[in-house]
Amino acid sequence: MAKRSAIVEMTSYGVYSTWDSKSKHLPKIQEFTTDVYAEVDVEFGFIVNIKKAKGALIRYCIEHPGVLSKKGQVLAPFDGEEYVGSNDWDFYLGDTIQLLCPENGLESNIGHWRMSIELEGKEVAVKTFNVLAKDEAQFWKHRGF
Repeated sequence: MAKRSAIVEMTSYGVYSTWDSKSKHLPKIQEFTTDVYAEVDVEFGFIVNIKKAKGALIRYCIEHPGVLSKKGQVLAPFDGEEYVGSNDWDFYLGDTIQLLCPENGLESNIGHWRMSIELEGKEVAVKTFNVLAKDEAQFWKHRGF
């Protein structure tokens, strides 16, 4: 019998409401975008829906542009594994802008953040977010002025 192929669809990406990792509920999309302004506690990422893959192992990775830890050291990419929970499963992969090293401000958060998911050794979802410095000109331009 042939093995069923998993179906993976990115259902949303961008800026989300605050996510509680202990909750069964995923965050709600606030804005579809790949441009994110560097503000403390801004939540961004994407949600994928995976079908026909219950029990399969996914690997996820968030590569950030040199975010500094509390000790001023560059953080390694954030990665991990998770088992697909059902045959129609939604998964959120995201991160939050944090001020871990106050001496450097939010500068270490600025740049490209690449988020990816692999299923059975194949990359099935990827999105790159451009985290931008927030200044007054960008604030008004973002609002159409």
